[in-house]
Amino acid sequence: MKNNTLIHLGLALLRIVPSAFMLTHGYPKLMNLINGNTEFANPFGIGQAPSLFLTVIAEFVCPLLIIIGFKTRWAAIPTAFTMFVAGFVIHGADPFGRKETALLYLTVFVVIMLLGPGKYSVDKK
Repeated sequence: MKNNTLIHLGLALLRIVPSAFMLTHGYPKLMNLINGNTEFANPFGIGQAPSLFLTVIAEFVCPLLIIIGFKTRWAAIPTAFTMFVAGFVIHGADPFGRKETALLYLTVFVVIMLLGPGKYSVDKK
């Protein structure tokens, strides 16, 4: 019983802390989007504004959902994908130290996709 509680507490920490940190990356992008500053990377050729909009969803909206544990596995997909693009496309040619943060976030959000939110969440799974 005690071990099960520790597992769910660990899942909650794994969900909440990195997602809160991710908000610090997503919030400035949200402010840029709101203020009309849509200068942003366009790695897939869909345009700077759509790329920024999708990144705001992945780095701000989805982490909020992950923090509360609502549709957690689904919410982790855009965030993990965005970190994959940041690590392997945007910073692909950069030294490892430059892409390390994106790769760590990628790992965390893939683990969240695999393990789910735990019982200390809205989904309670």
